[in-house]
Amino acid sequence: MKYGYKEIKAFDINNKENYWKNNHKKNYQIDIELPEFMCRCPRSGYPDFANIKLSYIPNKKVIELKALKLYINSFIDREVSHENSANEIYDALKTNLNPRWIKIVADFNPRGNVHTIITIDSDRE
Repeated sequence: MKYGYKEIKAFDINNKENYWKNNHKKNYQIDIELPEFMCRCPRSGYPDFANIKLSYIPNKKVIELKALKLYINSFIDREVSHENSANEIYDALKTNLNPRWIKIVADFNPRGNVHTIITIDSDRE
């Protein structure tokens, strides 16, 4: 197994070393775009591709960017629906970061004449 696959397979988003101390008390927004998200359709096994946009106002922690990349890449061979993948990413980051505010937009590429965008925003909870 190649080292990249090993690193992704062993990765756990919940490990504390994936989060760094936020050294700033003011409200500021972090915007991250992950344009190469991929998972597999749980029905067909076909690949689904999406652009994931993460925005958050940190509280006491920020996510380390390589950790976020590995987490997103861990979906590559998983069979998971659009809704479940977006909700899993949101829940993991909200739980681990405990941000002042967080929003995830999962914009899936059209497949079979269907274009899906899933938005989850902590202001709507």
